[in-house]
Order: sequence, then C-alpha cells, then structure tokens
Amino acid sequence: MLENRTTYPKKKTQMYQTLQELPKKYKVMALVRMEKVRATQLLPLRKKLQGKVEIVSIKDKVAQRAIEKLDMEGVGKMKEMLTGQCLFMFTNMSPFELNIFLSKNKILLSARGGDIASIDVIVQPKNTGIAPGPMLTEFKENKIPTKIDQGTIWILKETTPVKKGDAISAKLAALLGKLDIKPIEAGIVLNAALSESVLFSEEQLIVDVEKIKMQLVQANQQAISLSIEASYITEDNIIQILAKASQAANNLSVEAGYITEENKEQILQKAESQAQGIANKAKDYTPA
Repeated sequence: MLENRTTYPKKKTQMYQTLQELPKKYKVMALVRMEKVRATQLLPLRKKLQGKVEIVSIKDKVAQRAIEKLDMEGVGKMKEMLTGQCLFMFTNMSPFELNIFLSKNKILLSARGGDIASIDVIVQPKNTGIAPGPMLTEFKENKIPTKIDQGTIWILKETTPVKKGDAISAKLAALLGKLDIKPIEAGIVLNAALSESVLFSEEQLIVDVEKIKMQLVQANQQAISLSIEASYITEDNIIQILAKASQAANNLSVEAGYITEENKEQILQKAESQAQGIANKAKDYTPA
C-alpha cells in the first residue's frame, strides 16, 4: 500500500504527513461529517475557526495508514470509523466546546420532498404577496388558513404544518420555499473526538447547556442555604447570616423582656397583650 510504494502522489504524501504531525501539535483530534452542507457554505465557518481549528479532508485509506503509525492511545478505535472521504479537525478547544461551537453555527436550508424537519415549522400570519389562483389550493391542502385581500393571499393565523422529526411532503416543501421558510439544518457534526487518550462518541459530546446552567444555579442556592444554616460565613451569604442573627437576637430579647430601641414596641405590645389576657380572666373570676 502507501508505505510499500517507491513514489507517491505529492498531494497524498503531504496529507499523510499532515495527519501525522497535527495530532502532536493539538490536544484534540476530531472526526466530523458534513450534513447537507456544501463546500461553499463551509467557507464562513472556516473563517470563524481560523487560528483555533485546522481542518483536513483526506481519503480513508490514506488516513488509516497515517493513523496506524501514530503512537496514541484510543486512536485505533477512531481508525475503525474511517470510511470514504474523511474530514478531521485539530484543536486545543475541549471536545465539548468544539461541539457546542459547531452546533451554534449550523445553517438552515430550504426543504425538499422527503426531508425530515429539523425544527417545528411555524407559518406566521402575514401578507404573502402571492397572487390568488392555484396557490390557494396548496395552502388549503397543507391546512394553512388564508384569505384574499387587496389582490394577494393573506395567512390568517399561526400554523404548524409539520413538527420537528416529521417528513416534509413535496407539496409542502414547494410551498415553504415560496414563503422563504427554511426548516432543514445543515452543518458540521462531530462523529468522535480523541482527547487525552479518551475517545468521545457523538452521543457523549451532546451537552444541554441550559439544563446544566439550571443545575448549577440550583446547586449554588442549596449551598448558600446550607452555609446560612451552619452559620458558615462567605461573601455570598454574610448579609443573610447577619440578618438571621439579628432576628434571632431580637426574638431572644423580646422573650426575655430586655428592652432596646429596636424592640421596645414589640415588648410593649407583648406586655399589653398579656395584661389584657389577665384582665379578661379577672372578669370571670369568682372567689371560692
């Protein structure tokens, strides 16, 4: 194969050498795939990644030869995943950070018949600017209520003709195209990422950021509550602990009848209440 030849195509030799050098330069080696995205649409993403990520596109056989020569734990499992034209990313970002970045930089494309909706397709009420005629039937077939006003078709109310995960019919795809609604996500997806000898799968790299934020907020609130209960003073809880101590001291002084400027009204109210109670009992008192 490649190493048994006396001469190799220059481009393959360069790619082979690149794939052996970059894993030594970066902490993370990722195998990715492009979903419905064209090479021209990849250019804006390359610009955003410039200086942070190096992208290498290489044939599977050349990649396999290069990878098997690498002295890295876990790389053997990645070799088994190589098929066809392979796309690698090399970076010092964490695999999770890279995955989040790629997820945030997906684009939406127009649908074709048979495509699976990446999002809930919501059609908003508006003037479509489309002249009435055969188009009215297309709206009706897709259960989108309309009216004709000032010579154009108006959508009457918000409608969801297809939900995320459902197939889009050819007729609906054509109608969405005319409404400039793009329900198909396209972008780069991480198949696997090798970091510090650990190979992460696509499923392991999915991070629900909002869920984690909520968990961190809840954990922080629980920690503050526990520290207040234990009277463990920190910058975050000192005001609450002082307020709790002040309230406890005030309650104790009121209970003991120790008058201060802050509690005198409470003590007088308590004394008045007690005196009123005694007076009420005295009214009903009958000497033996």
